[in-house]
Amino acid sequence: MGKSNKIILPLMLISLFTFSQTKEDLKKQKEKIEQEILYTSQLIKEIKKDKKTSIKYLNVLDQQIYNQEKLINTLVKEIKITNKQIKKNKYQISNTESAINIEEKSLQLLKDEYSKMIYALFARKQNKNNLIFIISSKDFNQAYKRLIYLKQYSSSRVNQANKIRKTQNTLTNKQEILINQKNILTTELSNKNKLIQKKKDELIIVNEIKKEKQNTIQELSNSEYKLKKELTEKQDKAKILNQKIREIIEEEIKKLQKKNIQNSLSSPESLKLSSLFSSNKGKLPWPLLRGVIVQKYGKQYHPIFKSIETFNNGIDIATDKKEIVRSVFDGKVSRIFFIKGEGKAILINHGEYFTVYSGLKDVNVKTGDRVFAKEKIGVILTKEKENITELHFEIWKGYEKENPSDWLYNAD
Repeated sequence: MGKSNKIILPLMLISLFTFSQTKEDLKKQKEKIEQEILYTSQLIKEIKKDKKTSIKYLNVLDQQIYNQEKLINTLVKEIKITNKQIKKNKYQISNTESAINIEEKSLQLLKDEYSKMIYALFARKQNKNNLIFIISSKDFNQAYKRLIYLKQYSSSRVNQANKIRKTQNTLTNKQEILINQKNILTTELSNKNKLIQKKKDELIIVNEIKKEKQNTIQELSNSEYKLKKELTEKQDKAKILNQKIREIIEEEIKKLQKKNIQNSLSSPESLKLSSLFSSNKGKLPWPLLRGVIVQKYGKQYHPIFKSIETFNNGIDIATDKKEIVRSVFDGKVSRIFFIKGEGKAILINHGEYFTVYSGLKDVNVKTGDRVFAKEKIGVILTKEKENITELHFEIWKGYEKENPSDWLYNAD
């Protein structure tokens, strides 16, 4: 195999390997988004069964739009990568074709030279054979020289034949590489067309959901009094939950202070647990096996009344009925309490950190219990009247609220 052929193949393999790595990452990302879209679609169908337009329905539509747009962005990235690969592949094909052209010319020259050798040998044999050619020498030195010449001439023919065979093999290998490159190019062009069509389809879906969102907003706007009343009730419940959490955290700190611990939550056990918890930021398992975030953490404007600003202390995760709620990390159950209209809530101590699980129907633990990561702690509550099944989840560091999406794995 020639030098140029040795270079082409590794470069081709490196290019394909890098490309497949990037494509594989995007494929996983796309699969995750598509799963979320499928799940959110199921939630939309479930909510629509109730035949009541609600803010919750609007939140799920927002999440679906967000996921659809994420998918479109992923498809755009995939199309760009595919375009780059197509360009690289065309360049490789051009190089391989040039190399094949050079090898074909080289092979033809070798064959022409070999033909001349064979013709010369045939012409000489017509006149006399090799033995007579040697015997007819004037003296011994001439005979020896003629013998050496015949051996060299024979060796040259063998070498020329070997060169032809090697060049032919190199040419065959490059032709195989060319066929492979053209097949890859055909596949990538087909993939690109599919991705472009997929992108067009997704854009149509997004526009349809956005129209549905506008219709929902219009419908909800006609019930201003009812919506504002629901919002006030929700904010009141959030305040109650926030107050209870603060009281419990304060009690936990006081307990440690009574044990003559100078700094709050600084016992060796608490410090170790706190360190382990903080080192798992972005890696914590979800408190539900299945679910989608329909209300994010922090300040948000009301979807209907843009002048009204709300603050979510955690995240709201929509899920299936009777879904199991589980602890996101090892810890100790500090308190179990009840909020009217919102079900039961559990607060778990993880040293310096606390996690809160609100919206439970049943609880499988009791105050003081030690729990482990992914351990079942309860079952989610479904508000039958509104047909809503959601877990409200919070993370605190001492008295400070944290964004749970920063802590949960793949919660962006």
